[in-house]
Amino acid sequence: MTTHDSTPVAGSASADDRRAVTGKRRIAFAVYVAGADELPGLQSLLRSIALSDPGLCEDVVVLHPGLPDTDFDAARLLHPRLVPRTAAGRHEVFGLDGYDTVVALSPAMVVLGPLDALLKLRTGVAAVPRPGPDGTPDPREGIPDDGLLVIQRRDLDHSVPPAAARDIPESVLVPLEPRYDFPALRLRDDLAVPEDVVVLNFAGTPTTSTGPAHAARARFDLDDEAFRAAYLALTGPQHPDLLLHLALPFPEGSRPPIDLVRRIAEIHRGRGRHDEAVALLGEAVVGRPDLPRCHETLGVCLMALSRYEEAETHLLLATASPDFAPRAYGQLARLAWLLGRTEDARGYALAGLETDPADANCRAWYARTSEMIAVGGAVPDSPPGEQLAHVALFADGEENAGDKVLPEAVRSCFTADTGPDRWHQQHAHLLVDEAGLERLNDRRAVIVGGGGLFLPDTAPNGNSGWQWNIPDDVLARITAPLAVFAVGYNVFDGQRYRRERFAASLRTLVERSAFFGLRNHGSVARVRELLPDSLREKVRYQPCPTTVARHLDPRLAEPVAREDTVLINCAYDRAGLRFGHDYGHFLAEMAAAIRDISAAAEVRYAAHMPADERFVDDLRREHGLTLPVEPLYLLSNDAIRDLYRRTRLVIGMRGHAGMIPFGCGTPVISLVSHPKLAYFLADIDRPDWGVSVHERALGARLAERARAVLADHAAAVADVHDRQRALWSVTRDNLARLRELTGLPDPFGDPGAGPVVPAPRSGADEDRAAPTLRTAPPTL
Repeated sequence: MTTHDSTPVAGSASADDRRAVTGKRRIAFAVYVAGADELPGLQSLLRSIALSDPGLCEDVVVLHPGLPDTDFDAARLLHPRLVPRTAAGRHEVFGLDGYDTVVALSPAMVVLGPLDALLKLRTGVAAVPRPGPDGTPDPREGIPDDGLLVIQRRDLDHSVPPAAARDIPESVLVPLEPRYDFPALRLRDDLAVPEDVVVLNFAGTPTTSTGPAHAARARFDLDDEAFRAAYLALTGPQHPDLLLHLALPFPEGSRPPIDLVRRIAEIHRGRGRHDEAVALLGEAVVGRPDLPRCHETLGVCLMALSRYEEAETHLLLATASPDFAPRAYGQLARLAWLLGRTEDARGYALAGLETDPADANCRAWYARTSEMIAVGGAVPDSPPGEQLAHVALFADGEENAGDKVLPEAVRSCFTADTGPDRWHQQHAHLLVDEAGLERLNDRRAVIVGGGGLFLPDTAPNGNSGWQWNIPDDVLARITAPLAVFAVGYNVFDGQRYRRERFAASLRTLVERSAFFGLRNHGSVARVRELLPDSLREKVRYQPCPTTVARHLDPRLAEPVAREDTVLINCAYDRAGLRFGHDYGHFLAEMAAAIRDISAAAEVRYAAHMPADERFVDDLRREHGLTLPVEPLYLLSNDAIRDLYRRTRLVIGMRGHAGMIPFGCGTPVISLVSHPKLAYFLADIDRPDWGVSVHERALGARLAERARAVLADHAAAVADVHDRQRALWSVTRDNLARLRELTGLPDPFGDPGAGPVVPAPRSGADEDRAAPTLRTAPPTL
């Protein structure tokens, strides 16, 4: 599995870099160019990597003795991540700052096959040893200074790096098969290049030589136009960075193939550059109703810009093709739903099912909208002025189990009754129009949270740049007290997105909010970076309410008979950003850990979503291990909490696979593939409860930690309770502060008495009864 968008690049959409938090490896290729005469060799090497491994794109650090920067212009045309650095010699590949794994190549090499196996190496310094006296490779003989190296920098003594390749300590040398650094000299002029050769090294060969080896190299001596054409003609996965770099700008006067235009637009869409995707596709589909796939992509991008009427037009054009109609109808159902047109949404979903009865997306939309229509006429017992409005993600069906538990947890901080009588539900993705604004202002207060709403790509919109679909001018006219409560900044390590629209909406949101609390200090720091100095201090820390569930629900504070089980959860959304090149390593290490832990307890799998079950499938296929699956996405909130509180330990990759069990008093270990998991562990001062999915000794560390928890479980549970008390104290104080900031009466005199809701705002509203207040159980 390769990673996309793993390295920051220049520009407003540069990648978020949180390697220090997630432990994600940063990989680079390094090439030493001794002089300008070696630049043509560098260019051939770059072309060979792109054409032989088109899905790969990492930094290429070009070390040189001080060549003019303009000397690298030709190479920059071939690769989007070229990083020239002045260096005293090739030995500086051993000390490249900012990288964990360095693959050292030379301008005398060309790449003939995929390099995946090299990028999966995790230990030592790998190289092809030179032959010993008997002609067989001998690690004791060392390696030539111009040979290929795969350097894991943590295995070298940084204070005394090797002065040359031959000085690499034998203790860290990892032998590679000869095909990864095959000398062309061995072939002379008449022998064919072996089919399995991956890297062919021409060091020491005369420039006038001919034969099969030099013919193999000559394939990469292309001019820029021919190289671009060769790359764009490749089939199979192509790295987005390379594809964009080599395809754009399109030559003037040319009409690029429509499939290429659509592929470029899909990359822009994936990076949140919907305006660029629309500009490309809008021109390409003029007068072309026969391009349903392009119309579908264009419609989705227009929807992401909140250009809904245009989006609907293009999605309807896409329904003309039986191949694309189900997907287009599913998008139309979503579009109509977020505009509040529930009947239309149901009609579109039904049309999609008539085209393909097995389409899961249309089936889900049909079920959701049918239920909404069925209950649409129900009138709450309480008038609007006695209700609180709750803006959040409200999962249903087989959606994320954590997103089902979370809204109820937020509400339980304010009222004992978390149902529709006391709460007006406003799904964050629904457009807040004038009627929606009136409904919000009719409520006693508006609570936004919790969850990772500060995320650009789950449901992009052009109104806010984050998940609440509300224009700035509408947000500014909310007159009900507004509180942002336990929201998270959920951008992935390595994820690119444009911050401009988000930052402007964020500023309006903070200005308007009476209380602005984010669910971890990492989110607090990231959001403050985007605000002017005058607003930064308004951003406060408010733990996710799921982490204090035992203090919100007296039933969860009662003793529980635990089963002798350990639950594991993994996540697969944005898998490239989570795992990079390390998924195979992660899977093998998890298999080893599970075998070890199984000797102490039964290991079961907790799937928050159907997609999470990929781990079970991969584990069985690759390592012969079978785990029983607990489908949490099919359970009620009470059943989810009950399952988590009855187990002895939860090992989870999703944020709420850690926070929900923790809130129920169960020990947790986090598999860190996203910064938010490390942020939470830092907040509770237990960073050792997390293990990076990139950790080389992941299996051993995980098994050791799990065994320690199981061996002294009472102490582990007590530690959870102790950590939880601190979070509850913060939550309790924030709820009292929220009332204070809105100018409302003192809640019951004692801020420790429990969560409360704001009193009526003014005027006639003062005669309305307040929602039932939840008083907290005794601190445990």
